[in-house]
Amino acid sequence: MKEECVSDFVRLKGKVYPCPLSLAMDLVGGKWKVVILYHLQDGAKRFAELHRHLLAATEATLSQQLKQLEEDGLISRAVFGEKPPLRTEYALTDFGRSFVPVLTALLQWGNGIVATRGERC
Repeated sequence: MKEECVSDFVRLKGKVYPCPLSLAMDLVGGKWKVVILYHLQDGAKRFAELHRHLLAATEATLSQQLKQLEEDGLISRAVFGEKPPLRTEYALTDFGRSFVPVLTALLQWGNGIVATRGERC
């Protein structure tokens, strides 16, 4: 067994995982989480701004993914104003910013796949 997975299980917030990779994938896995993190790396964005970047995601799905990312500490949510319409912004936390090098590597890998096996539309 590789050094990174020396124990049988790891735990975070009461949830047990078979290895650290499984834990990491639970935090950022899914169709939209890494895309949301990618769009937040350059600064805070409002819900509508994020939704414009993820047109294929429904508002309910985006809302759910944002809530999960916030619960896991990868993003923060700030509400401005005292009466509707309130302005809500989402931003990477320090923990979320620690994922940016992984995002960069995934983007480079994805671009390489497109260049050798796919096409841009």
